[in-house]
Amino acid sequence: MTNSLPRPPEHPRSLVYFGSPETAVPALLALLDAEFEIPLVISMPDRRRSRRAAPTATPVKAAAKNLGIPVSEEVADALTVDADCGVVVAYGRLIDRTVLAQLPMINLHFSLLPRWRGAAPVERAILAGDATTGVCVMGLEPELDTGPVYRRRETEISRHTTAQELSEELAKLGAEELVASIQEGLKDPVPQMGTPTTANKINRSDLRLDWDLSAVELDRVVRVGGAWTTNESSLLKIHQTRVVSGEGEPGVLDHDLVGTGKDLLQLLIVQPEGKSRMNAGAWINGAHLGTKARLGT
Repeated sequence: MTNSLPRPPEHPRSLVYFGSPETAVPALLALLDAEFEIPLVISMPDRRRSRRAAPTATPVKAAAKNLGIPVSEEVADALTVDADCGVVVAYGRLIDRTVLAQLPMINLHFSLLPRWRGAAPVERAILAGDATTGVCVMGLEPELDTGPVYRRRETEISRHTTAQELSEELAKLGAEELVASIQEGLKDPVPQMGTPTTANKINRSDLRLDWDLSAVELDRVVRVGGAWTTNESSLLKIHQTRVVSGEGEPGVLDHDLVGTGKDLLQLLIVQPEGKSRMNAGAWINGAHLGTKARLGT
């Protein structure tokens, strides 16, 4: 860890917990079950899930309030409680150096560092076709996900695993490794070795289906969640697909099979604009698409 920053004590007992999404809830609960003290939880501000909805609390904030744990949205408040260490799990922003200089911290990250440092390690691992991923418990530094690793655990990514399923698995594994790391003692962290890769946030453009790609690559986009294309300029969300051997013109729909750059992509669950999810066959029959309709136009 950077020399100017304090290292966590070997056996911290009182922890400030930083986290926001649903994947950070299991680690919070696991620490409480292991009888660690958590005097404060810090989470991202409430936000609207849609334009018309009222602001709602993050899953971590909601869980903490249900458990009677004080919650703040201000990082600096971590210095107002008596704590041995901070624990960061998918908090959502970098921790200010002034806070790091006074409160030692560890971080649970959902990848095998230094591969996929950044905001979307689960999604980027799936998009890249990685065969494995994992979790790391590491020391926190001002730079993004660069700290030394106390403990890591690897798991396979199957060809059918979705980002949601993998996130849930890593959240469970990560909670176990986080508790074990602290219970066994935070000592002798290992510097990250290998070539770093960056897991940039997933944008809408990342999820548009480019039918010139192979069916395998397109299926990965669908497994990430939020994949979309167009049908006669109308938005069509694609929720579930299957790779099928064969040939077809990229983007051309033949029954429920779409041609791609290599092989065919079978549509299973789709969502036409303004409608609910439905079986692809029902959409095709109801839309009266005709022969050789083209997607992506």
